[in-house]
Amino acid sequence: MGLAPTQRFVELLDQLSEGSRIGRDCTLRSGTIIYEGAILSDRVATGHNVLIREDSSIGQGSLIGSGTQLDGKVTIGEMCSIQSLVYLPGMTKVGSNVFIGPGVVVTNDRYPPSKKLEGVTIGNDCIVGANSTLIAPVVINDHAVVAAGSVVTKDVPPGHVVKGVPATFYCKREQYDMKRSMYEMQP
Repeated sequence: MGLAPTQRFVELLDQLSEGSRIGRDCTLRSGTIIYEGAILSDRVATGHNVLIREDSSIGQGSLIGSGTQLDGKVTIGEMCSIQSLVYLPGMTKVGSNVFIGPGVVVTNDRYPPSKKLEGVTIGNDCIVGANSTLIAPVVINDHAVVAAGSVVTKDVPPGHVVKGVPATFYCKREQYDMKRSMYEMQP
């Protein structure tokens, strides 16, 4: 007895595509598109209309906000919060426990359009404020903070807070965390 037409069609598709891998307890909201080769670990959640292109990977427990685009070969660590309308181009690497505010744009071409594409790296435990722009090939080192609206054109050392256009040193992460704690205690 032969296979049903639907089953033959599914088997044919399996031969043509390696598909993507989606872990347990993931939440993929309407309009989310996941390309072949993408890997989503357990408990990943997306907002609406998220695009995750080929060979991108997202670590456990990370959240990807509505309208965000991972433009292929993007790596995101565990427990990240990527807010809405963020653009991460190919070769972007994001560590674990990272917060990226809404509207952040990362580039991979310092002098567009050129033939030399380079990735941006964001280390572990970093914060990138809303509407910031990171110009390739910068490295935002572990525990660093980029203030909202900043344009980062140079590497940010570990534990530094930068702000402005172009972004320059503002304070150390310890001072930022202390200011945030005092702010949160206010009524």
